[in-house]
Amino acid sequence: MEKLFTRIANYVAHLAGLPSTFAVCFLIIVAWGASGPMFGFSDTWQLVINTGTTIVTFLMVFLIQNTQNRDGAAIQAKLDELIRVSKAKNSFIGIEHLTESEVQEIREKCERAAKRHDRQVADMAVKKAAAQKPGSKTHAA
Repeated sequence: MEKLFTRIANYVAHLAGLPSTFAVCFLIIVAWGASGPMFGFSDTWQLVINTGTTIVTFLMVFLIQNTQNRDGAAIQAKLDELIRVSKAKNSFIGIEHLTESEVQEIREKCERAAKRHDRQVADMAVKKAAAQKPGSKTHAA
């Protein structure tokens, strides 16, 4: 059942993103709008489009959310594997399960560390440039 739903969700999400699907939906709306005078812009005429779009929207929310959840989990697994095999901190694996405030705290720590690193790199570049100036004592000929 789960595999069938996944295949259907992937297929529908793929179809929903096609330019031709947009064009068909746009033409349906144009045809509906153009038929308004023929139906006297009646309540039933309005109810047809409202009901149709509500049903499609309701179903698409669940299909798209399912696709997004799987895509997010797959990306997270890939990132976790890259962290695991690299020199990055393994403590970052699984942080997607933390609360929003806990993740924000980690992000702020990472940003501060990145700024410190940028300052260190800039300081080293300045020292290296100063050392290579003509007339500098450490300049090699």
